Amino acid sequence: MTSSAAYSTTSPTSTPSFGQLSDPPTTLKLLVIGASSVGKSSLLLRFTDELFLSPDETSATIGVDFKVKVIERRGRRWKLSIWDTAGQERFRTLTSSYYRGAQGVILVYDITARDTFDSLTSWIAELDTFAGSGQGAKEVVRMIVGNKVDKEFSRTVSTAEGAAFAAAQNPPWLFMECSAKKGGEEVAGEEGLFGRVVDKIVDTPSLYLKPSPLHPSSNTRRPPGTYPSAAGGGTVSLDQEMEGGGGWCAC
Repeated sequence: MTSSAAYSTTSPTSTPSFGQLSDPPTTLKLLVIGASSVGKSSLLLRFTDELFLSPDETSATIGVDFKVKVIERRGRRWKLSIWDTAGQERFRTLTSSYYRGAQGVILVYDITARDTFDSLTSWIAELDTFAGSGQGAKEVVRMIVGNKVDKEFSRTVSTAEGAAFAAAQNPPWLFMECSAKKGGEEVAGEEGLFGRVVDKIVDTPSLYLKPSPLHPSSNTRRPPGTYPSAAGGGTVSLDQEMEGGGGWCAC
């Protein structure tokens, strides 16, 4: 885990003593999507808790799980509310509303499972359906991630093919490969997958200085991703989320 002045992590309750770091953190909502069993939850757990659980210690995410991490970036604090959406087809209706309000989307596939790469097209189509086709929606930061490079001997999707697919999108997506199992800079470092996504969001002020383009109907300027139970992370249902959001749909 990198811990420089440019990129470090703090607990949601810590209070820096000077400058902009003493201001409340700006909340950013990130989504981690993709087919079941590609390692979405493992990537999230590696980033937020520096942990990796073996397959027999984990279970499939049902609905949406989220975690919160506060980082320091470019002299400011950013509160990342990161949502891990269920990949199984039967849960798609539960997670579709959670696309709204996101400033960044990370789409994950398994480099050893060709079908998860082939499914990227349908995931992108679903995202575009909820994001819309306007210029504002295109500002949402998007990254394609090939996970499980620790299983290089079982690879079925080449790095070049993954990079070419990401570059062919309009607009092009960011791309990288990593291993939730191995962790390291590719996941949690300054130039890791979450760091690169946050950097690009920070470089696009329109994403966090006004309602997100994925939530065009919002008339109230309230930071997306601010949830009653967000301080410690956890799992919430759609009903709980709507009850906690008042008149503004934070999902």
